[in-house]
Amino acid sequence: MPASARALLRRAGTALQRGLLPTACALCGAACADTLCAPCTAQFFGHDCPRVPRCHQCANPLPACADGGTALCAGCLLHPPAFDITAVAADYSLPLDQLVLQLKFGHRLAHAALFARLLRDAVLERPGFVLPAVLCPVPLGPQRLAERGYNQALEIARPLARLLGVALAPRLACRVHDTPAQSRVAPDQRGRNVAQAFAVTDPALVAGRHIGIVDDVMTSGQTLHALAATFKRYGAARVSNLVFARTPPH
Repeated sequence: MPASARALLRRAGTALQRGLLPTACALCGAACADTLCAPCTAQFFGHDCPRVPRCHQCANPLPACADGGTALCAGCLLHPPAFDITAVAADYSLPLDQLVLQLKFGHRLAHAALFARLLRDAVLERPGFVLPAVLCPVPLGPQRLAERGYNQALEIARPLARLLGVALAPRLACRVHDTPAQSRVAPDQRGRNVAQAFAVTDPALVAGRHIGIVDDVMTSGQTLHALAATFKRYGAARVSNLVFARTPPH
């Protein structure tokens, strides 16, 4: 079949699908053909949205006068994490936190492609950001994966890897301990909860390489720190976090 005919069939199929299954904006409910309508996209992710300076390493907000490209927050200066840089697309706050919850607990898997596009834009907008050699989603434990049926970090990592042109290694790391969810653990116990929770399945893919960790949301950063520390123990030269949303400090 000629390429033009295949393209015509794809467009017809897409139009039919939209007609039979009309979509609504995940934030405002307005009819649209994508996960977010154009006004919501412009309001929360448009070029006119103010870009908050963030810590180079953990992506926490910095004072307005800080250089968000290289500056570090007090926490990272006092207690440097194992990862080297964090890129995020949004703050984990109303109403965008609802998108994360819909993906994580509501089986709204289409959100993963949206997160990947927005995260791709955030990564490419960061001056001097060096793309990792390989992407690895934060792994779920077997019990959590069986309960949920999917790993939301992997669902984001798949389209993100294609958009960035970076290799994806979905099983590069695994959880050796099925730890309680970090959201259910006291903040001062979260580091201990995930300590020694991860292992690398293919050390040859890690040694001397730049590893990118993909996740949906970053709160305390302890999970990402523990996974990055694991990669560093296996010889990773650099570890970067690519996370859709960052919980602002309380």
